[in-house]
Amino acid sequence: MLKIKLARFGKRHQAHFRIVVNEARDKRDGKYVTLLGNYAPTYEPKVLEIDTKAYDEWVKKGAQPTETVANLYERFKSGNPFPAKKAKLSKKAKAKLAEEKAAKEAAKEEAKAPKEAPKAEEKSTEEKPAEAPTEKPVEAEAEAEAKTE
Repeated sequence: MLKIKLARFGKRHQAHFRIVVNEARDKRDGKYVTLLGNYAPTYEPKVLEIDTKAYDEWVKKGAQPTETVANLYERFKSGNPFPAKKAKLSKKAKAKLAEEKAAKEAAKEEAKAPKEAPKAEEKSTEEKPAEAPTEKPVEAEAEAEAKTE
């Protein structure tokens, strides 16, 4: 049974793949019947090239693509196989933004509060009479002790 699959090439951590037609039981990187394209996921931007006419002919002849190759083929047919991802904020950045928003809201509330606060302070000063200090000053206590000795 023929399969359309990926054959791995390249150095360690720098893999690139050939999309090949091969016997199902043959080695992954062994000899292959025909080359249909290549895929380089480590390049920036990722590279995906497939000969669609040859791919369709081999599928008509009975070759079965692996799941990965079928997904790559669908991406290739879409016209934009690897769309650019939107930048996402990290957890720290999200926390910092939330903290800044909370600080802004607190500042707005404080700005409103001083307008209301003087009225409250005036009422509180009028209601409470001035109290005399109940404790003696520290100096007076020291003098009293010195006289008793």
